[in-house]
Amino acid sequence: MSANEIVLQNLDKGLLTITMNRPDRRNALNPDMTLGLVAAARRAAEDHEVRAVLLKGAGGTFCVGGDVKSMAEGRAPLPFEAKMVNLRRGMEVSRILHQMAKPVVAQVDGAAAGAGLSIALSCDLRVASASCKITTAFAKVGLSGDYGGTYFLTKLLGSAKARELYLLSPVLTAQEALALGMVTKVVPDAEVEAAAHELAMSLAQGPSVTLGYIKRNINNAETMSLEECFDGEAIHHSRSGETADHKEAAKAFVEKRKPAFQGH
Repeated sequence: MSANEIVLQNLDKGLLTITMNRPDRRNALNPDMTLGLVAAARRAAEDHEVRAVLLKGAGGTFCVGGDVKSMAEGRAPLPFEAKMVNLRRGMEVSRILHQMAKPVVAQVDGAAAGAGLSIALSCDLRVASASCKITTAFAKVGLSGDYGGTYFLTKLLGSAKARELYLLSPVLTAQEALALGMVTKVVPDAEVEAAAHELAMSLAQGPSVTLGYIKRNINNAETMSLEECFDGEAIHHSRSGETADHKEAAKAFVEKRKPAFQGH
C-alpha cells in the first residue's frame, strides 16, 4: 500500500480524521505509514478548513509502535546516519500534533505501545477503550524510545513516574492509565469510536482560534518563564477577545442560548 492508502484522511465539518490503516499488523509503523502520518499532520496544521483532529487506528487497535517483526527479518541494515535521519523525519508527526494550534484527540483502543503510545501522548486528549493495553514497551525490545514519549511522559507525569514506566515497561490497563492521568476518559469498547468522534467534533465546532490560543499558552508553560507565559496569555487573551466567536459567545450568554461558533 502507498502512504495515501496506509494513512487515511477524512474531513467532515471541520474535523479531520486521520486513520492508521495497517490492521493486519495492528497498525505497526513502517516507512510508508510514518511518511503518511507526517503528511497528514502537516495538512491538519496548515489547512484552514481543519479545525480539530481525530487520530485513530483501523481494526480496533491504535498502534503497537514500530514494526518489530520487520526489524527482525534480517534485512540489510541502513547506515547509522541514514537510520537516524529517517527516524527523526518520522518523529515530526508527534511535534506537529503537539504544537499545532488546533486540538487533537486520540482514539486509543486495542493497544498503544512504544512509538504508538508516544504519538498518542503527543495529542491533547485521549479517549481509551476499557480493554485497551498501554505500555512504553521499548526496554522489552532493547530500544531506548522515540517519537517524544520520554518528553511527553515526563511533562505529563513527572520524571519519577516516567522512569518507572520506561525502565520497567509495565502493561497498564485503561483504568490504571486513567488514574495516572495518561488518558482523558475510559469508555466501554463498543462506545469508544462514537465517544472519541463526539469529543473531537465538539472541538471542531468550538471557538477554533481561541482553542488554538489555549493550546499555545499551555505549550508555552512547558518551556517559558512565568513572565513570558503572562505575556503570551495577555496577547492571546486580547486577540481572542477580538474574534467573532467571542462576540457570538458573549451575545449567546446574554440571550441564554448555545453559541454558534464559526471558527473565526
